[in-house]
Amino acid sequence: MDAKTKVQCEARARIIKALGHPSRVHMVEALSRGERCVCELTEMVGADVSTVSKHLSVLKNAGIVKDEKRGSQVFYSLRVPCILDFFGCVEAVLQANAAEHNALMRRLSCAAFGCRTK
Repeated sequence: MDAKTKVQCEARARIIKALGHPSRVHMVEALSRGERCVCELTEMVGADVSTVSKHLSVLKNAGIVKDEKRGSQVFYSLRVPCILDFFGCVEAVLQANAAEHNALMRRLSCAAFGCRTK
């Protein structure tokens, strides 16, 4: 791998790693429906403000979200909404995995109990 490719792969990995926690994925999904203040995200995630703030910091440092301070509140929004395309791809992988698992289970069931084929 050349140096340019390595840098690009490392940058991609940092973004994917930032999405590597269920709470952060949940926050990104919530932000896909519009901006939210930290207090709303805290309630949605069911964690304390400190924990949610740390998660938001990870997402912000990765360039996934941006913030805007208004008075004493901080509001977050998606910086690049196309991140949801990535989630669509993840869902496609999950569906393909489920279909493969179901097909395997049918084959195992047929092997164990015998199946009639038409």
